[in-house]
Amino acid sequence: MNDIHIRMTGRAGRITLQRPDALNAMTYEMCTAIEAALIDWQTNDAVDLVIIDALGTRAFCAGGDIADLYQSGLDKNYAFGQKFWADEYRLNALIAGYPKPFIALMQGFTMGGGVGISCHGSHRIVGETSQIAMPECGIGLVPDVGGSYILSRAPGYLGEYLGLTADRMGPRDAILVGFADHFIPQDHWARMTAELEKTGDHNVLNTYIDEAPAGTLADALPMINTAFKSGDLSTIASDLSHDDSAFAEKTLKAMRRNSPLSMACALKIIGHLRNSSGDLKSALRYEYRFTARAMEFGDFLEGIRAAIIDKDRTPNWQHNMNSVPSTDIEHMLGPLGALELHL
Repeated sequence: MNDIHIRMTGRAGRITLQRPDALNAMTYEMCTAIEAALIDWQTNDAVDLVIIDALGTRAFCAGGDIADLYQSGLDKNYAFGQKFWADEYRLNALIAGYPKPFIALMQGFTMGGGVGISCHGSHRIVGETSQIAMPECGIGLVPDVGGSYILSRAPGYLGEYLGLTADRMGPRDAILVGFADHFIPQDHWARMTAELEKTGDHNVLNTYIDEAPAGTLADALPMINTAFKSGDLSTIASDLSHDDSAFAEKTLKAMRRNSPLSMACALKIIGHLRNSSGDLKSALRYEYRFTARAMEFGDFLEGIRAAIIDKDRTPNWQHNMNSVPSTDIEHMLGPLGALELHL
């Protein structure tokens, strides 16, 4: 498969995404190929650790390739998307529980599905160009691939803020929030990878760890906590609209791009996980309740139309931020019965 290069080099299992012109967006076939390799390497004594990286400078992986999902939704073939997301989430859980060191090198954009194949690994490396974000609400989804779990563990109400604004995290902010572990300058990555392959020893990383450049979220945390502590979309929107600060203006502008239904459900998921001390698997199950319904009942198809297909950037969402009925939220997040995700 030209889109991905899977091999064993020295003591390392190696996975390289090879779609730089598409920002290494992950196809369904890439997802299943990664899963098959990881299952094989789990019990292969020749593999001491796994390294996942990507070609190009612009992105590690900017998300999932959703063109096929959109068409299947138009055809009312909702089962295709449900299988795609179920298989993707199963891979995310596999990575999180992987018995060998799983090292992800995340240059440039790491978003959506890219987060799912990197940020649950045991050793998550960012560099100077790293920009991590969860922009799903902008296409009528919720922060998924287990991203809601990481957001629920972030300091204060950073999780709600990042889930509802898709604000991009540079290297220091990604470490602060919990999407990354270490900053290593990118001009060291090639030599470091060669040493990892040769030795199979993840402690090689310690030689290269450096201090990340300054971020912005730590200073903004008091404002973020004040704005998002209610956990209620209409309250958050109202409070921001009555705040004349630059922070409030920027935050509200970002939220106005997104599906109100998605944002309301994202708040519910993140708050539930925080309050219940939910683990990654419970997060994936909760996310799946939304994504399994997103084509038929949510704003997903309209979000993709506006962002990817017609590119008019003017989606016609079902609701506005001040009036998302609780019954609609409950419907999107309620149990799925026989369709419930099993990991």
